[in-house]
Amino acid sequence: MRKDTAISGDTTLHSRILADIEGQIVSGEWPPGHRLPFEVDLAAQYGCSRMTVNKVMGQLVRSGLIERRKKSGSFVAQPKAQSAVLEIHDIKDEVQSLKLTYGYALISRTTRRSDAEDMRRLGLAKATDVLDITCLHSAGPDPFCLEKRLINLAMVQQAAGFDFIEIAPGPWLLAEVPWTSAQHSIQAISAEKEEARLLRLPPHQACLVIERQTWGQDGPVTNVRLTYPGSRHVVTAQFKPGG
Repeated sequence: MRKDTAISGDTTLHSRILADIEGQIVSGEWPPGHRLPFEVDLAAQYGCSRMTVNKVMGQLVRSGLIERRKKSGSFVAQPKAQSAVLEIHDIKDEVQSLKLTYGYALISRTTRRSDAEDMRRLGLAKATDVLDITCLHSAGPDPFCLEKRLINLAMVQQAAGFDFIEIAPGPWLLAEVPWTSAQHSIQAISAEKEEARLLRLPPHQACLVIERQTWGQDGPVTNVRLTYPGSRHVVTAQFKPGG
């Protein structure tokens, strides 16, 4: 019984010390380059064994928050560049994760020769045929996301013969065309008149736009602009220290 109590106490102290040090670093009170107290001093401060403190310090090193320098001690690490990881996923899954009924409607579908703006969005070196699609995704009775997509028909010839009336272009492309890389950009905008009408928003309402460019092995495949009502959408991303 005494052994269990000791283990529980060590675990509680470990969590407390870890939370205290992380708080000092994340808050900026201990800036990059700040030297942490020596392990023996922390052990005395918290009334615990040096082994408990050592385990905490090891965890902080693995998480990238501190670095150990031989004969000098432990220091708050310099921040490392981190990249947000945004998955390419089906908007239907987004809606259903909210326990709402998903809806999809094709608004327009046009095949044409790419103009200068199309070439900029797709990163094309020369003009080619593109498929221009606008569609609306809904969650329950409300609009959820307005999708405006360009598909490079030189890369995805089979898209020219698909109507996209029942199936949205996103999941269709994921099933049909292997992609090798993608780039996301995120910005806040004021809804223009047509966007506000389709999303049932007041004029100039704040919206969140996620623009994604996708490439295949032989070149650009598609560019999509996804416009969400700003008050109804949150973008989340996973980060890995030092990744």
